[in-house]
Formats: sequence, structure tokens, C-alpha cells
Amino acid sequence: MKYYVYLIVSSSKGRFISYVGYTNDINKRLKKHNTSKGAKFTRGKKWKLIYIRKYKTKKEAMINEYKLKKDRIKRARLKNEYCNFIAI
Repeated sequence: MKYYVYLIVSSSKGRFISYVGYTNDINKRLKKHNTSKGAKFTRGKKWKLIYIRKYKTKKEAMINEYKLKKDRIKRARLKNEYCNFIAI
């Protein structure tokens, strides 16, 4: 089975906030976030998928999800690339 690590962003009070997670069905997971049935932090916001990476095992995905959650610099860079892209 394939697993994915993803980064989603939402605009809140004039700034972009992000959320990192892992799943084996990215479309189903994004739908849950956008219908307020996902993680508590994501409820009530409209989310856009901006980063996704595929892994062969759940363990690999969980390890890399943790790394991305803790790597504020990489998350900020990904958010800035997205913000610059939509501003064009």
C-alpha cells in the first residue's frame, strides 16, 4: 500500500496557515479536512493541497511527516512558493 505525506494551506485573517499529515488516500483525506471532519485544527477552513510525497510504507510516511512538521523553514518555503504562485 502507498502512503502520502501532504501539506495543506488555508488563508486565515490575512495570512496563510498550514497543516501537515499523512494518509493512504489523499483525495478522501482532503475532502474530510474541507468538510470539517478531519483533524480538529483543520475544521471550519477551506484547504488547498500544495505539497504531496509518496512513500512505500506507513512507517516511512510517519517518519517523514514528523520531520516536515518540525521543519519550520521548509514549511515556510513551501508556503511562500504557493503564495507567490497564486499572486501572479
